[in-house]
Amino acid sequence: MVDGWLGLIFPSACAWCGAPGSDACADCRAGLPWNDPACPGCARPQVHGERCGHCAAKPPPYDAAWTAFRLEVPVQKEIHRLKYQGQLIEAARLGRLLAPRLPSRPDLILPVPLHRWRLARRGYNQAGEVARHLGRLTGIPVDPRAARRLRPTPDQIGLTAVERRRNLKGAFHIRTSLEGLHVALLDDVMTTGATLAELARACRQAGAARIEAWAVARTA
Repeated sequence: MVDGWLGLIFPSACAWCGAPGSDACADCRAGLPWNDPACPGCARPQVHGERCGHCAAKPPPYDAAWTAFRLEVPVQKEIHRLKYQGQLIEAARLGRLLAPRLPSRPDLILPVPLHRWRLARRGYNQAGEVARHLGRLTGIPVDPRAARRLRPTPDQIGLTAVERRRNLKGAFHIRTSLEGLHVALLDDVMTTGATLAELARACRQAGAARIEAWAVARTA
């Protein structure tokens, strides 16, 4: 156990090539699927950094969106190990990769919550784990209890954008006032943005002045 914690705090080798000194050496870090450039409205990968036509015509309910990566290997494998295999060390590694590249410094980070039934089965919230490490590294406050998922929505995998929006409508409740705050919502993966959009609507009702949708990775 001691060795495991020491490895978490003082990583000794690159996770991908095994080079000593860091869990992400400079060469491997440079080769990661960074999501740049991307649309600042929905974070969809594109060849320029301007808002895409869809966001220009119909802006999302959050003010801006950002993801560090495109959902490609090896980052996709890191997320799957965290989400489905309980390898929480991946949250620390992802947090270290994200922290230097955050697009802003919000007043608060809110991880997308799991419903209590799913949280009980899994034992942890993968977005909450990444958020916790981001907060530790940056000093930005993180509140994993501010947002509550009201009902156990079915898995979003395989659903269309319309089905995802219908699936999530009214799914979130904010337990505290966000009056005047700049808030960043954090998820592990952003696909259509429906989850982050519905949570953003709840945050706006709670008084948030600026809302950014963040995720570790974005699908194409």
